[in-house]
This record gives sequence, C-alpha cells and structure tokens, in this order.
Amino acid sequence: MLGPCLPQHKGKKTLVLDLDETLVHSQFNAVKNPDYVIPVDIDGRYCNIYVLKRPGAEYFLQQMSQYYEVVIFTASLSKYADPLMDQMDPYGYTVNRLFREHCTYRNGVFVKDMSQIGRHMKDSIIIDNSPTSYSMQPECALPILSWYDDPRDKALYDLIPLLILMSKVNDVRDVIPRFVKNNIIDFTVAIPLCEHFVNFNKQKE
Repeated sequence: MLGPCLPQHKGKKTLVLDLDETLVHSQFNAVKNPDYVIPVDIDGRYCNIYVLKRPGAEYFLQQMSQYYEVVIFTASLSKYADPLMDQMDPYGYTVNRLFREHCTYRNGVFVKDMSQIGRHMKDSIIIDNSPTSYSMQPECALPILSWYDDPRDKALYDLIPLLILMSKVNDVRDVIPRFVKNNIIDFTVAIPLCEHFVNFNKQKE
C-alpha cells in the first residue's frame, strides 16, 4: 500500500498512527471552540464535522518525524480524514495516509493489516486505541487509551521517550510483547527493557 521509502527515511522504522480517538476526537454535534471544522459531503448534503485534537498531537507528529517514517492509517473515509490532516499537519510530518479502503474487512469490522503496508514488520509500529484494529499483528502494536476531550491528557507526551528508544531497537517484535499486557503499556518495564536492547545492539556493532 505504501510506495518506496523516501530517501530521508531510509534506515528509519515506520510509525503507523490511528486518527480518531488516538490523535483527535470528531463528532457531528457542534462543540465549543473546535480545533477544526471539516465540511463533508454525505449523500449530496454537506455536514460539518467538529474536531478536537488530543493534547500534544502536533508536537508528537513533529517529534516522531525526526525518528520515523510517520504514516496515518485510519478506518475513516478519506473525504473526512484527508482535509483534516491537511489542516493538522501543514508541515508534512506524516508522509503517507491510508484510509478505510486500505483496511481489511474481517468479522464485521475494519482491521489494519500491517503486513500489507509494504514495510518489514520488525521495523513497523502501530499506535491505536482499538485492539481490534491491530489484532492481526499485536506484536507490533502500542495501545493507547481512547481520547475524547480531556485537556489534561498526557498519553502522547508519555509515548515520546519510549518511541525514541524503540526507533533504535533492532526488532520491535522482540520487545513489545514483553511490556504490553492486556492492551496496556507497562512503562516501568518498557523503558529499561528498550534501553537494554539498544545497549546490547551497540555492543554487537
């Protein structure tokens, strides 16, 4: 689904990010002070979608673009997600976007099959609030709690130091299952474990 890596991303891992309830929360009902308002054609009638962005979303994209090839993978329709990302990511920190048509329809739900994105699984991480979305490759997945409107949420900020370390791990599948249990990240295990793997790889070089 993804084309060849751009030259500036050669040697980097790929970070696949969900959109709704991971980076933003969207709804048809008007909200006070939305971050974005996206008009979408639904059956010939334009409706506004009101979007709130999770605290730190833009900073998170900027930081991660230094270490990863960052890709948006949403089960939403492109006619909503594309204009939203045009506004939320004007600097192009995310280099590819995948939508509902790229998902695998399985048992009545849309699943994100990471094996289809065209990147080696040892170098691919997906962050999603829905365990169903990454059910085909849980060994590549970092879960995140669903976000709706909490202005004090720190989940994206908490992930940054872990993801910087993971960008240097040889095979993400060796470490993720050791600190993700029941779709929850144990940061007390994750950080020292990744530091160990990074240092071990340095010693082998």
